[in-house]
Amino acid sequence: MMMYQYFRCLLVVAASLVVVLQVQTVQAILPPPVVQCNQTGAGGCTLYNSYGAWNDRSDCRVPTVVYPTTEEELRSAVANASKNKIKIKVVSRFSHTIPKLACPGSSKKPAMLVSTSKYNSTIEIDVVGLTVTVDSGVSMRQLIDRVEEANLSLVAAPYWEGVSVGGLISTGAHGSSWWGKGGAVHDHVIGLSLIVPAKQNEGFAKIIRIQSPDPLLDAAKVSLGVLGVISKVKLSLEPGFKRSVTYNFTDDGEIEDVFMDHAKKYEFGDITWYPSRHTAVYRYDNRVPLDTPETAMENARNVNGKCLMASSFVGFKKLVANGLKNGLTFTGYPVVGRQGKMQTSGSCLYSTSSLSSCAWDPRINGLFFYESTAIFPAKKFGDFIKDVKKLRDLIKPENFCGVDIYNGFLIRFIKASKAYMGQSEDSTVVDFNYYRASDASTPRLNQDVWEEVEQMAFFKHGAKPHWAKNRNLAFLNVQSKYPNFNKFLDVKKKLDPQEMFSSEWSDEILFGKEEKYNKGDGCALEGLCVCSEDRHCSPSKGYFCKPGLVYSEARVCRSSGSSML
Repeated sequence: MMMYQYFRCLLVVAASLVVVLQVQTVQAILPPPVVQCNQTGAGGCTLYNSYGAWNDRSDCRVPTVVYPTTEEELRSAVANASKNKIKIKVVSRFSHTIPKLACPGSSKKPAMLVSTSKYNSTIEIDVVGLTVTVDSGVSMRQLIDRVEEANLSLVAAPYWEGVSVGGLISTGAHGSSWWGKGGAVHDHVIGLSLIVPAKQNEGFAKIIRIQSPDPLLDAAKVSLGVLGVISKVKLSLEPGFKRSVTYNFTDDGEIEDVFMDHAKKYEFGDITWYPSRHTAVYRYDNRVPLDTPETAMENARNVNGKCLMASSFVGFKKLVANGLKNGLTFTGYPVVGRQGKMQTSGSCLYSTSSLSSCAWDPRINGLFFYESTAIFPAKKFGDFIKDVKKLRDLIKPENFCGVDIYNGFLIRFIKASKAYMGQSEDSTVVDFNYYRASDASTPRLNQDVWEEVEQMAFFKHGAKPHWAKNRNLAFLNVQSKYPNFNKFLDVKKKLDPQEMFSSEWSDEILFGKEEKYNKGDGCALEGLCVCSEDRHCSPSKGYFCKPGLVYSEARVCRSSGSSML
């Protein structure tokens, strides 16, 4: 069977083996639990992020963690929190969200964490009605495998399977498609159950069942965890199908002109752009008949070092077809496989092979990165690409190598959604990852390049941030970008009048205002502010606050010894 290995896992490790001089051998270790408790009974428990992204800010400590296994146990946990006026948040077994949405708040206040890691036993498939109803803690891979066993397919899924069903719809996770209902998983939700606070005579918490076309579903589908606790999710399915995928590595000269046509022509198409290599990779990805055979039918701060890695990385991905396989290896295009094997991946989460730990696992000192994800109205995306090209061509192209070794710019497509916190029009999404120092006070190589790209996306071109990714500054004035934001707040006030499900962390995301952000020394290095003074950068290390080169209104931390021009 063919496995589409997602770029954030084994491909990064494999590509690095081409150029890295020292390979660290590790024993087979599955990712550690994201909630870890003091075994002595003192100090409570700590919630960790799978990438180690929270280590440089205050830890997320909570005195109480519960592990419900049934919907009634989940309701009981909410009732207990409601009765005792305790803040409550839900976390899955994965904790891949970069913002601290799962953290209930300051350890000085009463708080409870609910883990859905053991609430994952129910997957009910209606073959005739083409639906599946699942516990919110069910993982993406569990769901896909069960659906495929019934000869059905879930059309949309994020590229990374290390997420729970409740978590992925809450944050707007998506694949890539403008066809049908689109690439966002929440747009395939036709019902869900939400546990919310209630009056004493109702047991302090109640379960509300929401079905389409109830307008409440439009608020609950992308809830960010602030409306209540999702207990069940009902998704639409389709008869099982296969997909055929071919990657075309070519020149990047026409991306801004052809991306819309590409999205319209290929149901699951995407584009990966490597600016320093002047290379674009177009994924030709459509359905094929089920009887189609599954075989081929035909710390030195040295930018030159990063470019060598970028060149090797792109070449490696071309050689191995971005991880696609015909049987055990890649033997040629197109690659054909069932939807369940093509739509998502993440085998490093489960593998017992000695060299297959997830590349970002903090215990192996692997990748440490930021991930910025900007969601553009499709009609504005071409102008963003043009600006990025202007910046690349104004400076030395090799200053973009730092993003190309983290898979360049991944360009995907999601359709207009009725969800209040979804996209109000057909949109183009771009993800780009870049190096982040483990020490928050350490500037990055080409720090100013990525800050200017980031500010061009979110400020100049008005992109929306992905709710589960990005640095704080991406959420500045985010409420103005959602026409139904106030409708969402109205539902929030109705369902959670005591704000049990809100925290300072979720408020940072929902009500992003710069005056609330940390404006201390070095705040721009972590995206906690846009610099307005040199001290917001790192003057002691030669980084000062300067205007952008293409987007002059940007304010970025640039090295005094920069040799970009």
